[in-house]
Amino acid sequence: MSDAQALCRPSLSRGAILARYVLFAVAAGVANIATQAIVVRVLPGVPLMVSILSGTAVGFLVKYLLDKYWVFFDPYQDAVGEVRKIAAYGAFGVATTLLFWSVELAAWHAFHTTKAKYLGAVIGLALGNWLKYRLDRRFVFARGMP
Repeated sequence: MSDAQALCRPSLSRGAILARYVLFAVAAGVANIATQAIVVRVLPGVPLMVSILSGTAVGFLVKYLLDKYWVFFDPYQDAVGEVRKIAAYGAFGVATTLLFWSVELAAWHAFHTTKAKYLGAVIGLALGNWLKYRLDRRFVFARGMP
């Protein structure tokens, strides 16, 4: 990215970034669930995993594009650069999902209550999303990235 491109990027307040990030996570979740429902309705005999994987793929793509253009204001680079960004974005998503699950399960094993499990899930989601944003900002959509 050129210096001129970096200077033309809009600057958002932390509150605006947080609002967009949360809104886009919700939008991606809705896209995921809607895609699963469509697959099940259009292809009723298809294995369950087909609908789950389809929903996951659509949700991932929606979230990636929204984050890329509306949170990080990241311009198109080239095909190789975009594939690298998508791979890193996906890898960080897997890693932060494992963090989320770990915190949720740790709470369950520590207290053996549904409330603790859900509290662990909320804490794990908050930590995972915070870390995901930081990783994406630093390694996926870094300003001045070659």
